[in-house]
Amino acid sequence: MSYRLTVRRGPKVTHATHATLDDALTDLEAEARTTPRQDPVAFLGRSYEPVAARIELKGEGVRVGMDVQGDGTMVAWRGRVRRSVIEPEPGESPMAALRRTLTG
Repeated sequence: MSYRLTVRRGPKVTHATHATLDDALTDLEAEARTTPRQDPVAFLGRSYEPVAARIELKGEGVRVGMDVQGDGTMVAWRGRVRRSVIEPEPGESPMAALRRTLTG
């Protein structure tokens, strides 16, 4: 069983393959934490926080990911066409919530 990690930062896309789920999650976390910050984007008189990176993990029965906002905040999600946000429990990071969803 292998897991494929896809990292999208703007127009750049990279892929990595991992033998275990734990290795893939460790790499996902490292990619999320090293994503550079981006300034908000002004459009039609409003300010929007850009998605600095979208990191997706796929494997047998697994389709999850992490969106890293321009300010560095992270949002964990699962699903394919209809993505649902993985809500962290009080005091839990989005990365810990993602791990809990997959391993718990």
